[in-house]
Amino acid sequence: MQHYSSLNPKLVKWIRLLIILICVWLVADFLGLKPLRFLRPRVEMRPVTQATGDLGADEKANIEIFEKVSPSVTYITNKRFQRDLFSFNVMEIPQGTGSGFLWDDKGHIVTNFHVIYQADEVEVRMQDGKSYDADLVGADPDHDLAVLRINALNLNIPPLMIGSSKDLRVGQKVLAIGNPFGLDSTLTTGVISALGRTIQSMTKRYIHDVIQTDAAINPGNSGGPLLDSFGRLIGINTAIISPTGVYSGVGFAVPVDTVNRIVTKLINYGKVGRPGLGVSLIPDNIMARLGMEGVGILEVHRGSSAEEAGLKEVKRLRDGQIEIGDVITGCDGSPIKKSSDLIKILDRHEVGDEVELTILREGRKKLIRIILQIVG
Repeated sequence: MQHYSSLNPKLVKWIRLLIILICVWLVADFLGLKPLRFLRPRVEMRPVTQATGDLGADEKANIEIFEKVSPSVTYITNKRFQRDLFSFNVMEIPQGTGSGFLWDDKGHIVTNFHVIYQADEVEVRMQDGKSYDADLVGADPDHDLAVLRINALNLNIPPLMIGSSKDLRVGQKVLAIGNPFGLDSTLTTGVISALGRTIQSMTKRYIHDVIQTDAAINPGNSGGPLLDSFGRLIGINTAIISPTGVYSGVGFAVPVDTVNRIVTKLINYGKVGRPGLGVSLIPDNIMARLGMEGVGILEVHRGSSAEEAGLKEVKRLRDGQIEIGDVITGCDGSPIKKSSDLIKILDRHEVGDEVELTILREGRKKLIRIILQIVG
């Protein structure tokens, strides 16, 4: 019996071709060659949407201020020298970084004291990448300020314009330029969130009239400038309040009026001659236990302005009892309830200024005028 194939030769040819294509596709897929890529639609680059207008006025102002001021902002590295215990070689160990800025055309750089604290060597790097070894001119730990000096001729960099902090308003726009986390020439913006804040310096002395801002301030911003919308210096970024140590929306800057006064003294004399009365004060907690309001005078220093003015100190009586001397309850018409109130007022004066104290002596109020002397 004879058998005849019912398949058409042309059909067999197409089946073979299909089998070959399937095999090729499987091999290509196994090798990761994506054989069906040619079937996908081709994707073109997105067209650029043309701006309908120029940059906004606020953006232009930010750019103009940054380009004008940033060359004057410096990157500061605090270095310590450490001797290897085995080789006795001296190694240079970076301790931290911060910011600073050019104060004048004589190479003075202003920064925070805590940025250069315990440094064996300080390096200042300008925006153009040039680095200089810096000498310490003077420091005021109580206000967390320090002045450095670099020997750089023909810097051709303008120092920052100096503004005033006495007329600032909550809500004003501010700009901060610095080096957070080592990221140099970083600009952040915000507003003045509050005025008249008080923070503690490294020495536990209070810094008054501090500016609070929501402009992002992070580690590395310390010592950098806080600017107003005209690009003028209004403060030095100093501290943040944060449980993690990074930006949380609350930053603080030492006001420029304080900075200007302290920096001028540091450049001229290398130290700050603080105005005072020439007395030691009774601690506030002791006054509170005694139920007394004001600042008690514990001791009048011999040869001081206080002695000349006739202020009375604490006396120990023969029977062992303590007799409280004068209690300062006011200064220049402002009430004094604790020692920080008095220090805040005295810090606004200069050595040689005359102030009027309101004191309580043996239950009677008395006014005494006294010339401030240099202390500390």
